[in-house]
Amino acid sequence: MLPIPLLRDDPHFVKTQLARRSPSLVPMVDALLTCDQKRRETETRVQQLRSERNRLSKEIGILKSRKQETVALEEEVKSFAATMEELQASSNILAEEQQKLLLQIPNLPHETIPTGENPSQNVVIREWGTPAPKNSEDHIAIGERLGLFDLDRATKLSGSGYVCFTGDGARLERALINFLLDLHTKTHGYTEMGMPLLVRREVMVGTGQLPKFEEEMYGFDEGTQFLTPTAEVSLTNFYREEILSQQELPLKLTACTPCFRRESGGAGRDTRGIIRMHQFHKVELVKICLPDQADRELESLTNDAERVLQLLELPYHVLELCTGDLGANAMRTYDLEVWAPGQGAFLEVSSCSQFGDYQARRMNLRYKDALGKNHYCHTLNGSGTALPRLYVALLETHTQPGGALLLPKPLHSYFGAASIG
Repeated sequence: MLPIPLLRDDPHFVKTQLARRSPSLVPMVDALLTCDQKRRETETRVQQLRSERNRLSKEIGILKSRKQETVALEEEVKSFAATMEELQASSNILAEEQQKLLLQIPNLPHETIPTGENPSQNVVIREWGTPAPKNSEDHIAIGERLGLFDLDRATKLSGSGYVCFTGDGARLERALINFLLDLHTKTHGYTEMGMPLLVRREVMVGTGQLPKFEEEMYGFDEGTQFLTPTAEVSLTNFYREEILSQQELPLKLTACTPCFRRESGGAGRDTRGIIRMHQFHKVELVKICLPDQADRELESLTNDAERVLQLLELPYHVLELCTGDLGANAMRTYDLEVWAPGQGAFLEVSSCSQFGDYQARRMNLRYKDALGKNHYCHTLNGSGTALPRLYVALLETHTQPGGALLLPKPLHSYFGAASIG
């Protein structure tokens, strides 16, 4: 979330930056500041009454010591107490409302990113490989022909938006996961973590999935716990409410977890096959760093995700998202889109984002500098990568027409063979 002092001291700057995302966000600043002003005025009145009550209490004590009448003053003190209780209750309500408003205001976009209204204004900043011509055989046909997964039986078990990987298909998913984790831990220097899949509500608030995206999450126990939509949630919150030493940073964490999301696309929107699922595996990359490390760490994080696609010989491009397509929590994002010949389209397979201290403020994650002063950490994350779309691109790129799937060399030792079919 944004710092209250910034909103109070320079609302024009905040409004200008939010307007780069969408002019519709600007009124949120005024609503928050109005609430903040009312709360502060109420708190000031409570303090004034408390001071006056204390003054009268001392006066009552003096009068009693002199055996003088104090009934009128005692009644006045009682009235102060009742008024203070009412004002404090109002202040508490205003504080809750202010916090709700503060959690809803998006992050300010990085000053260097392109200003735009929608995805058409994202900028391709680099490309790798040569996209193959569109294939007539997509991953669904390939998967059925080679016996890699079963969508019909998955639907019978769980409904639409699920898949059962079978035989070599399940082995291939496991091979991809092991390849990704080994690459990121042994080559890129991340620490592998095994994380819970069920987290508390405040943890989801910490990384910004709540309150905005609650309808897309799987919640339990009246919204007090949630299945994680990404390992970003548990990895980034791992150090929540802690003060790290400056020397520990940057921290680089990775985990492969199932991810759970209610939303799986509308009609005609990546709904066929395994492109958009309610449950899927994803290898996540998270970094916690010092403010002056963040720009550099974003480039490094993106390169780590790109290396996956390069080693698997999958053509892709990197987009820098414009302000209108930027996620609410991010200040800067690079999307990696891999070419899928069977779709005749690029598919987003990784989103690498820089958050500044936006998430760290929500989870009270800080570090202590060399002078002993505490500051908020900066956080970053990206997919390294999501499995379903990587799987799709692999099948549609490396399967011979009507023939076998020829695996890229890095997968041979993980899968135990050079081809399927």
